[in-house]
Amino acid sequence: MGWLSSTRQGLFTMADDLEQQPQGWLSSWLPAWRPTSMSQLKNVEARILQCLQNKFLARYVSLPNQNKIWTVTVSPEQKDRTPLVMVHGFGGGVGLWILNMDSLSARRTLHTFDLLGFGRSSRPAFPRDPEGAEDEFVTSIETWRETMGIPSMILLGHSLGGFLATSYSIKYPERVKHLILVDPWGFPLRPTDPSEIRAPPTWVKAVASVLGRSNPLAVLRVAGPWGPGLVQRFRPDFKRKFADFFEDDTISEYIYHCNAQNPSGETAFKAMMESFGWARRPMLERIHLIRKDVPITMIYGANTWIDTSTGKKVKMQRPDSYVRDLEIEGASHHVYADQPHVFNAVVEEICDSVD
Repeated sequence: MGWLSSTRQGLFTMADDLEQQPQGWLSSWLPAWRPTSMSQLKNVEARILQCLQNKFLARYVSLPNQNKIWTVTVSPEQKDRTPLVMVHGFGGGVGLWILNMDSLSARRTLHTFDLLGFGRSSRPAFPRDPEGAEDEFVTSIETWRETMGIPSMILLGHSLGGFLATSYSIKYPERVKHLILVDPWGFPLRPTDPSEIRAPPTWVKAVASVLGRSNPLAVLRVAGPWGPGLVQRFRPDFKRKFADFFEDDTISEYIYHCNAQNPSGETAFKAMMESFGWARRPMLERIHLIRKDVPITMIYGANTWIDTSTGKKVKMQRPDSYVRDLEIEGASHHVYADQPHVFNAVVEEICDSVD
């Protein structure tokens, strides 16, 4: 890990890239076909993090098994209150929290990291069974926490991150002061009646029709030099969500470079899913296993494709525990970016109730 250099009002830790070593003739040829690299991901992420006003540290956290977790800590000097730890969703990374990090670190330290297998973190081979893949994610989060020296935390997860944060809370409830689930993926059982299934977004249906049984985002890698354009075509909404910070294609570039690398975490996600919207091991069947004294808040976008009735079902499963569910108007699945000011205010209120 390199020395600290200043950027605007923040602090940024210069770190070496985790370049993926090509293996075999096909892997050696693909990097030339795909206009991406960990260095390019590092550069576009640096443009995003330069928007932060609060002090921050960005560095690799080395785990005992040699994996590295790319971590951003905002307001590290705020040591008197329980830190907030934010876990991104499928295909995401630390950069997608840019609309939230300054506000949510105003009165406490905020940690966010790239999940194992995603973003700039190590991309190891995961177990191919759903339980093994899930356990690998959860174990990496706990080992990261131990290495960071965080006694307890307010744990927030979005989408896949919400699923994993819940699984983590089942296994390590003593580490979680409050569990915040933002449009969590993988909770309900898949309905047997097709009419009960909410229609997924157009981009999900398009990818599914093209790829069939392939990894969810394989199209970005197969498309080679046309990959960046596909992100902009299928997800033009991301440019609008972050328009206050970026007028160009910075966010689209970031999403592309996050997902055009070795699909380690993506393969693990595929093992855990029954189809894109459903988990092989639905969390609704297990959430009662979280210790009763762990409070849970579930935040949904009013226009999301995720089943929002899950919140009420969680309440029914935990009658003797604190469970709050709410919807944010004008927001879809990416609540934190659709309505960042409202989202930040809600999360700040929850955090202030802890300490």
